[in-house]
Amino acid sequence: MDIYSETAQMQQRALTEKRSGRRIAFVPTMGYLHDGHASLLHEARRRGDILALSIFVNPAQFGPQEDLSTYPRDMDRDLAIAQQAGVDLVWTPTPESVYPAGYATWVDVEGLTDTLCGASRPGHFRGVTTVVCKLFNVVQADVALFGQKDFQQLAVIRRMTLDLNLPVEIVGMPIVREADGLALSSRNVYLSADQRSQALCLSRALATARQMVAAGVADSDAILAAVRSLIEAETDTCIDYLQICHQLTLQDQKRIDTDSVLLLAVLVGKTRLIDNGFLFSQAT
Repeated sequence: MDIYSETAQMQQRALTEKRSGRRIAFVPTMGYLHDGHASLLHEARRRGDILALSIFVNPAQFGPQEDLSTYPRDMDRDLAIAQQAGVDLVWTPTPESVYPAGYATWVDVEGLTDTLCGASRPGHFRGVTTVVCKLFNVVQADVALFGQKDFQQLAVIRRMTLDLNLPVEIVGMPIVREADGLALSSRNVYLSADQRSQALCLSRALATARQMVAAGVADSDAILAAVRSLIEAETDTCIDYLQICHQLTLQDQKRIDTDSVLLLAVLVGKTRLIDNGFLFSQAT
């Protein structure tokens, strides 16, 4: 496993692999890897001749009051997980190498970024799409894998890749959960034991919504009201958003159909958690 911190060195190695006819599978991350990331790496290993991983806490996607300085980091553990997953190339750039002095170019996807996390985190997706576009260019990715827990992010990256004619196949991978249903997230480490228990209201909300749909409820407002009540019953939760959207457009849906997905963001204590699920039988 080769580790690069310099952008030019990483790009040159990637170009060498591409010229040799090798297919590069890529998993971009912000580090503090867990089993969800490992699932992406194992699938990426299957899809490419060369498996590349980036570890970069991207400052451009954090707002001024968000947790950039305290975002969890553990490079030694990350590299051990990468080694075990069969990663060939690891890129660990610095913020200064990704955004050098005088940096002035941004990628902005309109429409899909106006709602959900985009509404509550202004500028977040501009930071995401800009860095992902740069990562694709440096790593020379043929296929890139992303988790479906960040459902809106995946939709935005698909749109960017299509609109900019980037020659990268985008693969969305199912959410990986703890045995009790909590979606794996690097931010789960922030939760106290009591908050960790309360955080299960997110997966319970998804289960409740699916049960209502299975029982014949097709009115989104009725489902959202039940979900809101369940989450607000916990003492240390604050809802950022609850929306039932079309899986491709992310537009609100008043009636449930096979494209309906419930997306939610909830503060548990000071920790913002997101989750989502289709309301019919698709696996997330």
